[in-house]
Amino acid sequence: MINPIKNFTKKKIGGLILILVIIIAFGFGGFGGGFNNGNQNNIAKINNTNISTQDYMDYLNQSGLSQQVIKSNIDQNIIEELLSTLVSTTLLDLEIKDLNLLMSQDVMVEKIKLNKNFQSEKGSFQRTLYEKFLLTNNSTAPMYEARLKNNELQKQLFTYISGGTKSPNFLINKFYQDRNSKLEINYIDLNTFYKNIDAFTKSELNNFVTENADKLKQDFINFEYVNISPKNLTGLEEFNQTFFDKIDNIENQISKGANFNTIMQELNLSSIKVENYINLDNQETIENKIYNSRKNTIEILEDNGVYIFYNITKVNNVLPEISDKRFKKQISNLLFQKEKYEFNKKILDQINNKKFDQKLFSELGKDKIEKIKLNSIKDNRKFEINSIKILYSLPVNSYTLIADDQNNVYLAKTLNYEMESIDNKTEQFDKVAIEEGAENKNNILKSYDYFLNDKYEVVVNEQTLDRVKNYFK
Repeated sequence: MINPIKNFTKKKIGGLILILVIIIAFGFGGFGGGFNNGNQNNIAKINNTNISTQDYMDYLNQSGLSQQVIKSNIDQNIIEELLSTLVSTTLLDLEIKDLNLLMSQDVMVEKIKLNKNFQSEKGSFQRTLYEKFLLTNNSTAPMYEARLKNNELQKQLFTYISGGTKSPNFLINKFYQDRNSKLEINYIDLNTFYKNIDAFTKSELNNFVTENADKLKQDFINFEYVNISPKNLTGLEEFNQTFFDKIDNIENQISKGANFNTIMQELNLSSIKVENYINLDNQETIENKIYNSRKNTIEILEDNGVYIFYNITKVNNVLPEISDKRFKKQISNLLFQKEKYEFNKKILDQINNKKFDQKLFSELGKDKIEKIKLNSIKDNRKFEINSIKILYSLPVNSYTLIADDQNNVYLAKTLNYEMESIDNKTEQFDKVAIEEGAENKNNILKSYDYFLNDKYEVVVNEQTLDRVKNYFK
């Protein structure tokens, strides 16, 4: 699945090869007027291959999406998702080129002739229908044929990777059994054994702080900042190229080592000063955003179209006072997690060392032991799906720790399986074989993904991406 850009910015790309992007798209309207002067700025890079801002705007033009649609979905990460798709398409193109996959002109012509959209009622190719299609979609024959060629080569790539795989009958039977056999388990909710997070005494909290004083020290910072808007930078209410040019100029000055106060004087702006600040509550405030972002002493921080120019003037790394309710809450949570971890780890160590048995299970559970029958390996009514897979991988009378979707932890014991089987001479078996084959191919593609992780590195220019987003706001 294609992940949003924010998930792979400055990281190696993964998960892109699992989707075959087939978008027969043509130009509609036109975006990107505000980027005419800076269209060579790269919005992303795959190894040594650059994707310029203009490349991306052209891609948006070809997407068939109106400017209004993009604008109305800007907060649903539509810009990032579309860039993800462009990146994945570019990556596939690089793979096709690297593997020297080709498509002859004769094959191209045959594909077009076999397209039912271009055929008469009798099934013969009609040139007039083809040309009408191109005119209706504001395209040309070379544009359409290039897109068609690219799509067919992408299909060829996926066939090259995963084609020709067929599982023997016993694996198909195992596939069916794993997904349809019922499993009965006993389980104990371990949350009932943990100390309440608000029940730790003052002495316990103080002792924890004393024992971990060096690790618990946090930065208290002094800083000054100003909100930069089109109004206070250009005198206008809306974002425009002049605004972004001024932002570029500020960033250039920062890179050259310019002083914060000097830049502020040139902009004729005054800053807000904050002293001895620490983020202990993670609320959505400007101060917390600056605190969390502080990669550099002086920087422009962009957050959802808001530009914050800040300067860190002092950093003190000290231990907060336990009298601060926010810090006390942090310590209580850390102590809770510590005791929870130690309790769970003791049980898990006993299981791993084969020292946990029915006697210990009964003593621990007493009247807290519950029973459930799982209908299949996909039955996640109670526990999260990965825990279900772990349970199904264990023999009868095995113990393990599992979790639900809220990360509550349980001690479980497998009781018995009700095995399901399937006749390999039935129509149902053929359907299962198709399902197993699809999963097998998917696993191959996932393995190929790991290969691509090492082969390609995707870096996104977040500042350029933010400016594109602001263009549509």
